[in-house]
Amino acid sequence: MAAPSASLVIDVVSDVVCPWCFIGKRRLAAALAQRPDIAVTVNWRPFQLDPTIPSGGIDRKDYLRRKFGDDERIAALHDNVRAAAADTGIAFRFEAIERSPNTLDAHRLIRWAQPLGHQDAVVERLFSDYFLAGRDIGDHAVLTEAAASGGLDPAEVTARLATEEDKDAVREEIATAARLGISGVPFFIFDGRYGVSGAQAPETLVEVIDKTLAG
Repeated sequence: MAAPSASLVIDVVSDVVCPWCFIGKRRLAAALAQRPDIAVTVNWRPFQLDPTIPSGGIDRKDYLRRKFGDDERIAALHDNVRAAAADTGIAFRFEAIERSPNTLDAHRLIRWAQPLGHQDAVVERLFSDYFLAGRDIGDHAVLTEAAASGGLDPAEVTARLATEEDKDAVREEIATAARLGISGVPFFIFDGRYGVSGAQAPETLVEVIDKTLAG
């Protein structure tokens, strides 16, 4: 195998209950597939669309009605996301989601996966659990299953989730993103130099990759 021609670090500020972040993840993968000779490290950084949701989560339908209004508007928003995802292969099943979780614990799990090199697998599993299977990704048992599928020790993760470990660290990362002016996700940061907001097309991301590497 030929050695990589260049290296690149991409930080993705994201929340695992954000459908546009799931779309953005797939589009980033498509962009990177167009530059296979580059050694890329992707770091998943935390963001919470709604940190006020209680730790046990809340009923999804009630939450959406309070946030967006009537069911007709909610359906239209879901249809818009499905249409945007047509190029990604994601078949969103919004109707399967029963709980809107607080994602702080999910972000702790993602953080713990980073030094082991398993972040991408864990993030993909959490997105899939929530948007494709309608699972409650605030539930510790669900998070432990995601951890195991991503290559982490489930017993260790279960024990760590029962503590306060890294809650403040995750909150501080979220606060740092806010101080940087990041108010919406996904947000992609290329080598700490260029920022791209939104689930941009793969071609747009490739352009930024090339611009970053060109100096």
